[in-house]
Amino acid sequence: MTRGPDKQFDTEVALEKAMEVFWAHGYEASSLSELLKSMGIGKKSLYDTFGNKQSLFLKALEHYAHITIRDVRARLSAEGSPLANLKQLLKDWHGVNSRSGSCGCMFGTNIADFNTEDEAIAKVMRGYLQQLEDVLAATLTRAQAQGELSVEANPRDLARLLLCTAQGMALLSRIMDDDPTLDGALAATVSVLSHS
Repeated sequence: MTRGPDKQFDTEVALEKAMEVFWAHGYEASSLSELLKSMGIGKKSLYDTFGNKQSLFLKALEHYAHITIRDVRARLSAEGSPLANLKQLLKDWHGVNSRSGSCGCMFGTNIADFNTEDEAIAKVMRGYLQQLEDVLAATLTRAQAQGELSVEANPRDLARLLLCTAQGMALLSRIMDDDPTLDGALAATVSVLSHS
């Protein structure tokens, strides 16, 4: 049996391009023709390499989750104060999401968009949110061990508060450029962390 021809495209680059389309438009609004054009591949290549649109979307979500969690984990485990690292991450997220043309968080955008009866997609999204919560909780636990948080504070509940706040701010930032609502929410969140 002879081997077929080698792929004429970089699968990682194609997946990144698909991720950008899904991120900008959401799962439902991303047409197959738009995905193919952005990825620079034909329909057969898409099906042979990534499967159907849903399968491509799942791979794009997993790719986004991997790079995001890796970045968050690295930033929060950096030297110095765990609480200061966390506050800086929140401020940086706010800064990125507040830029004109920002698509917010890929997961947040698509949580608001996808058919919630699609269990395969829901499972990937829940997995990402759980990983993010776990990284935040671990950071807050380190902060507590270093005396930066009260011994009475609950790191897991604070992580859940941060998760919900960050996701909400990322979503709202898509329509609230330079709005005091988001600045106020960030300030209140940082204040809660400082006084916990």
